[in-house]
Amino acid sequence: MTTHTPCSDTALATDALPGQAAQVLRALALDEDLKWRIPDDPVLGPLARKVARRYVAGETLPDALDRVRQVRAAGHRVNVEYMGESCRDARRASEETDVFLAAARLLPPDCSISLDLSHIGLAVDAELALANATRIARACAGTGRELMISAEGSDRTDAVLELHRRLCERFDHVGVTVQARLYRTVDDLPELLGRPGRIRLVKGAFLEPESVAHRRESPALATAYLAYARQLADSGHPCSFATHDRDLVDRIDHHLGGTGREHAPWEFETLLGLGPNVLAAMAERGHPTREYVVFGTEWWLYVCNRLAEDPRRVLQALVDAAG
Repeated sequence: MTTHTPCSDTALATDALPGQAAQVLRALALDEDLKWRIPDDPVLGPLARKVARRYVAGETLPDALDRVRQVRAAGHRVNVEYMGESCRDARRASEETDVFLAAARLLPPDCSISLDLSHIGLAVDAELALANATRIARACAGTGRELMISAEGSDRTDAVLELHRRLCERFDHVGVTVQARLYRTVDDLPELLGRPGRIRLVKGAFLEPESVAHRRESPALATAYLAYARQLADSGHPCSFATHDRDLVDRIDHHLGGTGREHAPWEFETLLGLGPNVLAAMAERGHPTREYVVFGTEWWLYVCNRLAEDPRRVLQALVDAAG
């Protein structure tokens, strides 16, 4: 019979804390009510904004434009997203679409624009989302930029990929994001390779059941990501390797031959506030690089997901909140 000393029991409990903290944070990120309550709270709001500054360019398009200038000055491309998933009001979804249209007019042409389809109507009606996405796609085409569709929870993946398919019938500059965590990606990716538009590969940050997705801490996730990255690289299809995992980045770089070229179909991408050293290293090796810049007032859920990806960031958040 195995026995445990109090110390060993404490150690086991402590080892489990990071995973438990990540699960709690992902659950908080699903609470749509909190995305309004936290920023508006007179006590919690100012503290949360200090934490958000590390990951969010600001709450307005001019804030994002300032950050874009800094990123481009450092030699990287930029992907800009106006945050706001799960909009459940049709009129507001159309009003939010106007912000993306303004971004298409004001951003430099080499900056792509990303969006959640549920921000512009998918949570209300698929046809509304298609109409609004079509408006944005036309604006992006008129200013020579890519439009990227962001990933959402697995319960929306079918709807997201279907709208992407319909957009690709009319446009060749609309890309889509796929999650290595989802088991279904092994079947989705070959079909997406037959469509135009960039494919952005991410690990996936959403709270998902193990019946549909690898656990974030599972070695199988890294294996899956690397396999999809190699498939994308070998295809010659426009793609983005969006990860801060330095081991994965180095292994992808090795697969690509350890050097890039200016007009390569691939690029390495990291999120604002994360991975600047990764981008600098890949740029030094000649690879195209991109930083993902987000802005908007609905930053709480996004920040929760960033903290959940690495519970050590919670400690940094405490420092930022007190700073």
